[in-house]
Amino acid sequence: METQLTQHDEGTRRVLGKVKWFDPVKGFGFVVADEGGPDILLHANVLRNFGQSSVADGARIEVEVQRTERGIQATEVHRIEPPEVPAGAPLADFEGIDPEVMRAAPLEPARVKWFDKAKGFGFANVFARPEDVFIHIEVLRRSGLADLQPGEALAIRVIDGKRGLMATEVCAWEAALQPS
Repeated sequence: METQLTQHDEGTRRVLGKVKWFDPVKGFGFVVADEGGPDILLHANVLRNFGQSSVADGARIEVEVQRTERGIQATEVHRIEPPEVPAGAPLADFEGIDPEVMRAAPLEPARVKWFDKAKGFGFANVFARPEDVFIHIEVLRRSGLADLQPGEALAIRVIDGKRGLMATEVCAWEAALQPS
């Protein structure tokens, strides 16, 4: 994330940091700026404007911030990068599957059928296809997300794996519209 911090006329500026925690049920969380200072409030509506309903703890984030009477708040999300994954830590579900096959799978628009964070998995349906696609919470976390809501629109990479159709990556649905 090599972006210069910029000051804007309307009292906002870009800040790089890391998500301290985010709770989609409460509708907010906090970001710790790389430059230090007080925690930055990240409201669910600001995250939704970016196309996500949640963000994983530890994810790198670039936000526009503004000082308010209640402290520093994020007003816009510019970029999110998933938390770092330890090297050589593949998911058991993907053992024996060629990483090139997973990377080559196209991003497809999908909708969440259900997701249970406590159970650690859920299912989505790719538009115009009846089959359920399994989504493991670790795939979600590695994609920079913490939770999914029923009916939420996504873009997912799908492979035929050990559990049938499985998501290998989960993104905001707008990503399916972008050329890969």
